[in-house]
Amino acid sequence: MLKRCLAALAGGLLLALAFEPVAAAYVVPVAVAGFALATRGLRARSGFVVGLVFGVAFYFPHIHWMTAVGTDAWLALAGVESVFYGLLGAAAAYLHRLPAWPLWLSAAWTTMEVWRSGWPFSGMPWGRLAFAVADTPVAPALAYVGMVGVSLLLALLGSLLAALVLALVRVRDRARDRAVLAHGAVLVGAVVVTVLPALVPFSVGDDGEVTVAAVQGDVPGPGNDILYDFRGVTDNHVEATVELGDDVAAGRAPRPDFVVWPENSTAVDPFTDASTNAGIRRAVEAVDVPVLVGAIVDAGETNVLNQGIVWDPVTGAGERYTKWHPVPYGEYIPFREFFTGQFGRLAMIPRDMMSGTRETPLRIAGTLVADAICFDVAYDDGIHAQVRNGAELLAVQTSNATFIETDQIDQQFAITRLRAIETGRTVVVAATNGVSGIITPDGEVVASAAPRTQEVLVADVGLWSGTTPGVLVGPWVGRVSAVLTGVGLLVAVLTYRRRRETPVPAGPAGRGSEEQESVR
Repeated sequence: MLKRCLAALAGGLLLALAFEPVAAAYVVPVAVAGFALATRGLRARSGFVVGLVFGVAFYFPHIHWMTAVGTDAWLALAGVESVFYGLLGAAAAYLHRLPAWPLWLSAAWTTMEVWRSGWPFSGMPWGRLAFAVADTPVAPALAYVGMVGVSLLLALLGSLLAALVLALVRVRDRARDRAVLAHGAVLVGAVVVTVLPALVPFSVGDDGEVTVAAVQGDVPGPGNDILYDFRGVTDNHVEATVELGDDVAAGRAPRPDFVVWPENSTAVDPFTDASTNAGIRRAVEAVDVPVLVGAIVDAGETNVLNQGIVWDPVTGAGERYTKWHPVPYGEYIPFREFFTGQFGRLAMIPRDMMSGTRETPLRIAGTLVADAICFDVAYDDGIHAQVRNGAELLAVQTSNATFIETDQIDQQFAITRLRAIETGRTVVVAATNGVSGIITPDGEVVASAAPRTQEVLVADVGLWSGTTPGVLVGPWVGRVSAVLTGVGLLVAVLTYRRRRETPVPAGPAGRGSEEQESVR
């Protein structure tokens, strides 16, 4: 067990290197292969332990940026997510006993990712295999099979690599040589399928063009606390937008069709706070086009909403998008009745943020815009729904000030680039103080603002209202994977029980057959 745990430890650490800040994406199949080899031939209890070691080695380094919130938050979240890899290890112990086990194991890995990306509460998608493929030949596959499909392909590559290693270490004979050739051929075939979209990338349509602006106003003071001077944050975005209006009037900049402000560009309700309302109206009138404002809006005494509000220079506030996935214990407190002011930082969340359900895009200056607020970009549901309903462009409003000195901002920006490829949409990212950018449907960053700076990005971008195959089939890949996992576990458990209940004649040395030994 010690050797297996050490192998799992190495595999988990290797997988962490696949993501920012190292971003060595090519190690993903190797890390998955390490997990497969470490869990092979074990019982469920031992598989859970080995899987848990893998999860700890991967997830604790991967989201070390959570220490910016607090060490306790980091330990709690990483600990919970690590358990999912333990459960996967327990499942793997059974699935390894099936013929074609790499397929069953890759389906289980995909199912585990989908499961933990939505549960408990709203789940935590960070660390999905697909999120590591920016700037690799695998990324174009996102447009064809979606995030879930790419995770499945990468898990399959890793599992097939493990099967090839097992064939190579067998005693050399003709059967071993045939097994090596067979596993090698299947692995090569899977590689070809995975990178084929890079040779034939999905081609998006042309539904016209708009000029957009993204405002990064910056956060006063230390830069890592949006509430340090929340009025200063709003003032920064107002002044940057007014300057944009001056540049447009003077002919120094093209007039945008609309402007995107980040999440928390106002941290108080702009409908009840006179100063904030006046500032927004001043900015909108100066640029004389609609502004998508990121605002915290009151929803009674016990709740708030995190919204993107379309603010028109003539008609004022209009359509709104509400954040789909507020952060549990960060933006709302599940089971609040069990928590009091004694629980440290939880006392700083007096009201719970409510979840949005909007599935249709916002109409801004005649353009249908899918909105995503901060961590929403890591979830499939809200973005896919708006894209299926005709969104022509994707806006991401984010406030990563808490994590501004960490790798979180780079990880989220990488995810955002991959969303552009998956959806076939231009993505406009407005962040309070980093990272803001404009991304084309092939994932290329055509404009960006450095962290901790005030800058306005203006660009002409293409529109498209069609739907990529990845958006359509991605959810079904997850469902099919879940069914395969359930069927595989059922077959493996029943077969294992029958084998244990069937008497096996003793061999010459009084031991059971090799088959009986192999299921231990």
